[in-house]
Amino acid sequence: MSAAGVLIRPMRCDDIPRVLEIADGLSEAPHWPPETYMKALDSAALPARIALVAEDPESGVAGFLVTVMVPPQAELETIAVSKQVRRQGIAARLLAEVLRNLKEHQITEVTLEVRESNYPAQAFYRSSGFAQTGRRSGYYSDPKEDAILLQRSVG
Repeated sequence: MSAAGVLIRPMRCDDIPRVLEIADGLSEAPHWPPETYMKALDSAALPARIALVAEDPESGVAGFLVTVMVPPQAELETIAVSKQVRRQGIAARLLAEVLRNLKEHQITEVTLEVRESNYPAQAFYRSSGFAQTGRRSGYYSDPKEDAILLQRSVG
């Protein structure tokens, strides 16, 4: 699979089983219940969210992203790519698409937090223009770990 052949599109209800499967296969991904994803798809829910999937025409959903918007900021809540297709540019494509969407919603900054031990994710975010703005001591549990706060401008 090549990221070039992957379609980035809004998440749908019928994507949720595969999204859960991807998240369950990644220790660093949040393990949200299906209802959380359903709420992210609810256009009337506040705060508003953008939920995207990366879909390969042959193998289906390979990754996903959810961000929450509280103008003028947004928080990237999760971005995950199936272990089988990592390091092929799929996360970068998802991030680029959500940044385009955020700009259309007059969002000027996007923030996120990442586990201190998740060096691959930190490297990805830094290469995507994010800079560290802080740390939340003991933010994560199981195992207890600090969160690194990152931020970048949109646009």
